[in-house]
Amino acid sequence: MNNTLKLKFKFSDKNKIKAKKILKKYPKKFSRSAILPLLHLVQDQLEGWLSKDSIEYISKFLNVPLINVYEVASFYHMYNLKKVGKNCINVCTTTPCWLRGSDIILKKFEQKLNVKVGETTKDNLFSLNEIECLGACVDAPVIKINNNYYENLKLDDIQKIIKNLKR
Repeated sequence: MNNTLKLKFKFSDKNKIKAKKILKKYPKKFSRSAILPLLHLVQDQLEGWLSKDSIEYISKFLNVPLINVYEVASFYHMYNLKKVGKNCINVCTTTPCWLRGSDIILKKFEQKLNVKVGETTKDNLFSLNEIECLGACVDAPVIKINNNYYENLKLDDIQKIIKNLKR
């Protein structure tokens, strides 16, 4: 019986070149330091999320234990372990944002998108998540949509943001 793990995910040719360039930035015995940027590369290739076999692929690619890659992927909110919509909305609800109304903003997104936290709209255009600290407390309340930050939000901003993202 063949015990070799067959993985469905593999880097595209373009991303394999990028991955090799990333690896060159680190000493060979510290290749595990490349986990973060390689997970970003995978997530970009998979359109916003990390599949189980892509995490296994990175483990094999770096020759590090699977648990090391999974720990990183599951720790940081910037990685998604399930499919997400084209626009992944992350609402910070840590105390400074909460004090400035992020809970109300989160409810407004739920209402306008007709989803609950952790869900994706039926058209796969939006996913909504509640997260801890986006590191911009001085400009609370803050949300992150994909790689863009929106600060000092007001309730009126929500409809405009959704409308712009639907275009």
